[in-house]
Amino acid sequence: MRNVNTQVLVVGAGPVGLTAAMDLASRGVEVVVAEIRKEGEPPNVKCNHVSARSMEVFRRLGIVSKIRNAGLPADFPNDCAYRTAVVGRELTRIPIPSRSRRYVETDGPDGWWPTPEPPHRINQIYLEPLLFGCASENPRIRILSRTQVLTFEQSEGEVQAIARDLNGGEDFRITASYLVGCDGGRSIVRKLIGATFVGNPVVQRVQSTFIHAPQLRHMIAQKPAWMTMSLNPRRCGTTVAIDGEDRWLIHNHLHPEETEFDSVDRDWALRAILGVGADFSYDIISKEDWIGRRLVADRFRDRRAFICGDAAHLWIPYAGYGMNAGIADAVNLCWLLAAHLQGWAPEAFLDAYEAERQPITEQVSQFAMNHALAMMSQRRNVPIEIEADGEAGDAARATLAKAAYDLNVQQYCCGGLNFGYYYDNSPVIAYDGETPPPYTMGTFQSSTVPGARAPHFWLPDGRSLYDAFGPAYTLLRFDSRVDVSALLSAAARRRLPMTLLDAGASDDVNLYSEKLVVVRQDQHVAWKGNSCPPESDNLVDLLRGAAHSSQRTAA
Repeated sequence: MRNVNTQVLVVGAGPVGLTAAMDLASRGVEVVVAEIRKEGEPPNVKCNHVSARSMEVFRRLGIVSKIRNAGLPADFPNDCAYRTAVVGRELTRIPIPSRSRRYVETDGPDGWWPTPEPPHRINQIYLEPLLFGCASENPRIRILSRTQVLTFEQSEGEVQAIARDLNGGEDFRITASYLVGCDGGRSIVRKLIGATFVGNPVVQRVQSTFIHAPQLRHMIAQKPAWMTMSLNPRRCGTTVAIDGEDRWLIHNHLHPEETEFDSVDRDWALRAILGVGADFSYDIISKEDWIGRRLVADRFRDRRAFICGDAAHLWIPYAGYGMNAGIADAVNLCWLLAAHLQGWAPEAFLDAYEAERQPITEQVSQFAMNHALAMMSQRRNVPIEIEADGEAGDAARATLAKAAYDLNVQQYCCGGLNFGYYYDNSPVIAYDGETPPPYTMGTFQSSTVPGARAPHFWLPDGRSLYDAFGPAYTLLRFDSRVDVSALLSAAARRRLPMTLLDAGASDDVNLYSEKLVVVRQDQHVAWKGNSCPPESDNLVDLLRGAAHSSQRTAA
C-alpha cells in the first residue's frame, strides 16, 4: 500500500483546516491536508464574517491584505439594516464601516476595536478559495484533493490513517505524528476518537436560499447594507448582500412549530422577506437549508488525534462566531503542536488545548443560543401596526427600532467574544489568584490577568504590539531597569523561545499595571509580575508543560 509521510495530517480543507495548515507551516511543520472535494470546487454560502481575532491571525500569516481586499466592493456599507422588508421602510441600522474605511473610521459601535485588524465582512465563497490558494503555494503544505480519510489507528509514536483516492478508488496510508480533524459537523475524526456531541440538537431551523436577482438593488431606496433584517407580521428573515451587485442569501427563520424545511412555501416566504410582488423575478443558485444547534463535543482529543471547528462544536451562527471559533481552536492547538514537534515542550504541553478551548466554546455556544432565542421572540412579536401610517405606526416602528438595535448591536459589534474571553483552567498558565473581569457577547474589560488576552497598543516605533511578538513567548518589559536575565537564562537552558520586548512609553501602557508580562504567541497572558520570580526555572517549566508532565507522571 502506498504511504504518505508527514508531521501533521489535517483532515478537511475548509477555512479552519487551511488556517491550521498555514499556521503549522509558518512554524516549520510539514503538513498534509486531506479534502474530499475536488480542487477549486466552490464552498457553500455559509460564513459571512471574519472576526478581528481571525484577521489578526491572517495578519501574522502575511495574507491579511488579500482577504481585506476581497468580498463586497470597497465602498459598500457593511451596515446592518432593520426594515419592514428589504424594499420596505427602514426602522434602524447599525453602522459598520466599509472596508475602504475600516482602518480610519473609529467612531460608531464597531469602530473602537483595540486591534490592528478590525473585522471584515466577506462570504466564504470568496474567503475559502483565497485561503486554499495561499496554502497551496506553501512548500510545507501538501493538499490531497478528492481524498477521504476512512479510518486511523494510533501507536505510541504516530498516527496511521487509511485514505481513499476518490478519483482512482485506490486506498493508501498517511503516516503522521499527529492528526487534526477539521472535517465539519459530520466529522469522521470526532467519531473515531469516541467524542460525542452534547447540548441542544435543534435550536432553530432556517430555510436559506442563495439567489441571483439583478433588479433587487435598484428597488432598494435606502442606503445599501451588508445585512438586512426584515421585521413584519407575515414573515421575518435576513438578507445578506454577497457581492454588492446581484447575488443575495436569504434566511427564512422558521418558527418552532414549522418542523420541516418545506413547512413554509419557499417562494412565498422569500417574497414576503424582500417585500416584492409576483412580478419580481429571480433565479435560485442553491438552497442552503440548515438547523441551528448548540452542541459541544465532550472531548477534543484522543492521544495524537484532535478536533477543531465544527468537528468539535456546532451552534447557531449569531455574532458570526462559528467559523471564527474554529480558527481560534486551530491557532490555539497549532502553536502547542509546533512547540512539541520542535522539541522544547513535552507531550503534556498538548493537554492545554482541551483544557482551554472546550470551556470557551461551551460559553460561546450559550451566548449564541440565548441570543437566538431572544431573536426568535422578537421576530414572533412584531406588532401588526409596524407598516401602518400615522401615529400608531410611527410608535410601533420607533419601539421596535430601539429594541432591534439594542438586541443586535452586541452580536454585530461583538467585542466581548473577540477580546473578553480568557482561559481560567490551563495547566500552562501561571495564575496569581486575581479574578478576570466578566464579559458578555458585546462588552469586555481589557485585562492582564493570566489567561486573558494581552491588551493591544501601538509601540513607539509605530508597530502593533502583536507584530513584535516572538514565535512562542514574549517578555514585555515596561521598565528597562528591571533585570530579567534570570528568566531569559532559564528559558534558554530549557530551549523555550522567549523574546524580550521593551515596550517603551505609550498612552496605552497604563493598561499594564505590572512591569513584566509574559505573553504567549496566541496573545494570551501567561504570567505577570514586577520582577523575575525567585525560581525562574519553575516558571519556565510550567510555561512549557514540564511541570504538568511531572504531575501527570506522578499521578
